[in-house]
Amino acid sequence: MKQYDEKIRTGIFLRELEIKSLVLYVLNEYCMSFSIIIPLYNRPEEVDELLSSLCEQTFMEFEVIIVEDGSTLKSDAVVDKYRDRLDITYFYKTNSGPGLSRNAGAERAKNDYLIFFDSDCVIPPHYMETVSRSLQENFTDAYGGPDAALPSFTTVQKAINYSMTSFFTTGGIRGKSRSMDRFYPRSFNMGVSRPAFKALGGYGSMRFGEDIDFSLRLLDAGFRTTLITEAYVYHKRRSTYRQFFKQVHNSGIARINLHLEHPGSLKAVHALPALFVIVMTIILFLSALYPFLLAIPLLYSLAIFTDSLRLYKSFKIACYSIVAAWIQTTGYGSGFLSAVWRRLILKQAGFSAFEKKFYN
Repeated sequence: MKQYDEKIRTGIFLRELEIKSLVLYVLNEYCMSFSIIIPLYNRPEEVDELLSSLCEQTFMEFEVIIVEDGSTLKSDAVVDKYRDRLDITYFYKTNSGPGLSRNAGAERAKNDYLIFFDSDCVIPPHYMETVSRSLQENFTDAYGGPDAALPSFTTVQKAINYSMTSFFTTGGIRGKSRSMDRFYPRSFNMGVSRPAFKALGGYGSMRFGEDIDFSLRLLDAGFRTTLITEAYVYHKRRSTYRQFFKQVHNSGIARINLHLEHPGSLKAVHALPALFVIVMTIILFLSALYPFLLAIPLLYSLAIFTDSLRLYKSFKIACYSIVAAWIQTTGYGSGFLSAVWRRLILKQAGFSAFEKKFYN
């Protein structure tokens, strides 16, 4: 404890207490404990696989809190299978969306550090040990980690994973890059200290983009975030292209809603998919007169195919990746443009403008 006595004498340690208590600081240094919170909506099969992966962790100092968010397909029977293997809590609540469901889980959490996973994630055995070691060596108020694909994932899931992490779709900036000026953790794979979470009052009421809203408020409040590259999860995402389109379309809508909530958060890169939609639409119409213009989308598709083939060594996945990439860029871009029209031009309120989109 000599190093801490020195810090107290110099006054540095007292300034740190403005963010976290002495007790929490010592716990973080010596025996980190975690509360894993998982919001759930009609996903019993997914959460079964997630809980099974948590049973295989090499570090088991954690509890699990399952928040059933108004599901019609409940997962209580699945959770019961793991009660003798995990410290697990399950409760059902009225539907309110993922952000407020995470808040409800955090209210029941017992431990120092909160970790949030989406229900469609599978957690590698080393994950909790990696996070615990990283926070002990370099404590941070919040962290995020990247995602990857398991060999057992379907071809569509691997293609979607490629699209969501590829440079050619701007997906590479999503929870995986240190290149931006500040790192914004995403809630599919995110941890935050209890003091930081309480200081912000938890997640806001946004149904889409609630994790980016949380990260923006976290950084604006002066808390420190980091990317733990080794703390990756296997993210199954949506299992069909139709579901994937809905997901990315809603993400495009959320970006404009976030812009209105956090002026200055909108960057040029966020508008690229919208520009892509506009340019490709113009090319499609002009190609009737100038067929050579079709070489542009063909070259784009070839770049996707080549890059995916390099990564997966699979002709089939490379072909499916072309479809996934086009769905991502056009889905996000069309959602972005729709929100620009309704929120910025027609001045409609956030929820009423897209009421039918939420949780359908």
